[in-house]
Amino acid sequence: MGEVTLLIERAREGDRQAFDRIFELLYPELRQIAHRRLARGGRDGIAETTALVNECFMKFVQRDSLKPADRAHFLAYSATIMRSIIVDAARQARTDRRGGDAEHVTLSTDVVESTPAAACEILDVHAALDDLERVDARLAQVVKMRYFAGMEDAEIAAALGLSKRTVARDWEKARLLLADALDF
Repeated sequence: MGEVTLLIERAREGDRQAFDRIFELLYPELRQIAHRRLARGGRDGIAETTALVNECFMKFVQRDSLKPADRAHFLAYSATIMRSIIVDAARQARTDRRGGDAEHVTLSTDVVESTPAAACEILDVHAALDDLERVDARLAQVVKMRYFAGMEDAEIAAALGLSKRTVARDWEKARLLLADALDF
């Protein structure tokens, strides 16, 4: 059992130092996930990457318990949290463009591009992934782990208890279903 997995077990029991140590150990990988995710939307600045990782950390702190079982699950779960932060920022940006007069305060306004098309694209992908999850949860999990967490087929296979070939087939099937849903 790896150090991160042991720390996750301790953090699940309420050990805050173990939780902090998990983020310390995985911070470079979390930054890579955030950087890759933001770079897809045309953003690749250091400040945005750091803000996204920090917001992810804050979301974890706000939760009552730590759900992931091991390192791979933790990174995949972190990627999902980052996705939700980006989707929330896109929703907020779209709301603001539609007449939201109230002053809004967020940790980072740089997470989403300022163009309406970028916010709509993020929301469309989010909706398509939610639809895919309702149809086949495993396909959606493979997409999240590969696309959002940047994991390789072998890592995904180990995390989900599948063969690399099954993960590759699931990825291809998911890509086709998402492309159809997004009219690509």
